[in-house]
Amino acid sequence: MFYYLLKHVVLGPLLRLLFRPRIEGLEHIPEDGAAIVAGNHLSFSDHFLLPAILHRRITFLAKAEYFTGPGVKGRLTAAFFRSAGQIPVDRSGKEAGQAAIREGLGVLGKGELLGIYPEGTRSHDGRLYKGKVGVAVMALRAGVPVIPCAMVGTFEIQPPGQVMPRIKRVTVRFGEPLEFSRYEGLENEKAVLRAVTDEIISAILKLSGQEYVDRYAADVKAEVEQARKDRSDRSGKERGGTVGR
Repeated sequence: MFYYLLKHVVLGPLLRLLFRPRIEGLEHIPEDGAAIVAGNHLSFSDHFLLPAILHRRITFLAKAEYFTGPGVKGRLTAAFFRSAGQIPVDRSGKEAGQAAIREGLGVLGKGELLGIYPEGTRSHDGRLYKGKVGVAVMALRAGVPVIPCAMVGTFEIQPPGQVMPRIKRVTVRFGEPLEFSRYEGLENEKAVLRAVTDEIISAILKLSGQEYVDRYAADVKAEVEQARKDRSDRSGKERGGTVGR
């Protein structure tokens, strides 16, 4: 009930009015039946814009941090995601990944749309990163099509760290459904899972026009954070040495 209230009465109309999204390829979303919508992830706004423009309900696997944030903001964010039917996913460790796959398969088993960001996290610099194979596991086990999706312009309206989005027009593109029935029975083969995942990422790349990086986004983000910390530590030591002299 809350999901449809947000989509059709409160948030959906507001987002469509403010960002006037150009929607391309919406006919590729099936009118019924299970399917995966796999997209790039550039902004916190992606969570709201995609459900606002789809006719069908879509359930996302959302990171667990959205449900456990501190303070008033954290409680409001958690309440929103729970009320909208989004599923919390702990992204730490192999077992956590298996739990996410089980949750996703549960959504698909009910004949619903499942939203996935194959990169596993938001892009910190607007580039498209290597996909994780969970999307392939779910597509092959459930035997469902994957619709590639590209959000274009959402990084510019709300890059990571920016609280309030800029008011600017964005584009959402859907590609033709990808089907992988040729790999039936091979869902446990690592090479097959990588091939399927790479095909999905390639389709997203063609739609988005982003620069591609053949590394996992989480690894690159960790390196960037470590480099920033190292610079801060060096700067602190230099200031301390100056004061000491």
